Amino acid sequence: MRIQLAVLAACIGVLSVVVPTLAHHSTAMYDMANPVTVTGTVTRFEWTNPHAVIYLDVKNDKGESEEWEMAMMSLNHLRSYGWTRSTVKPGDKISCTGGVARSGKPLMFLSLVELADGRKIKS
Repeated sequence: MRIQLAVLAACIGVLSVVVPTLAHHSTAMYDMANPVTVTGTVTRFEWTNPHAVIYLDVKNDKGESEEWEMAMMSLNHLRSYGWTRSTVKPGDKISCTGGVARSGKPLMFLSLVELADGRKIKS
């Protein structure tokens, strides 16, 4: 009986760590079923875990600048697609495709990036 309780306690401990981690990586706040493409100029690129982020200056329908935050996968995933910390840099004009935030904010979870040289790379 003590062994079963110890196993149960260990499982609960593991779940208390795993469940929040899984929730953090959810894309539920993005409309991934209807991808959108936006084009703009990179203002900064954060090569950090748990997700890399590209900040993009995009012209809206009124011609005004709008900063978009482009969330990406973890660095391990990105490396497997060929990304490095220098794949994009401020000043690069790129196109980003992914799911936009359901809230209407200028946020996107990326699935594909077309780089300034025309290469397309998963993200």
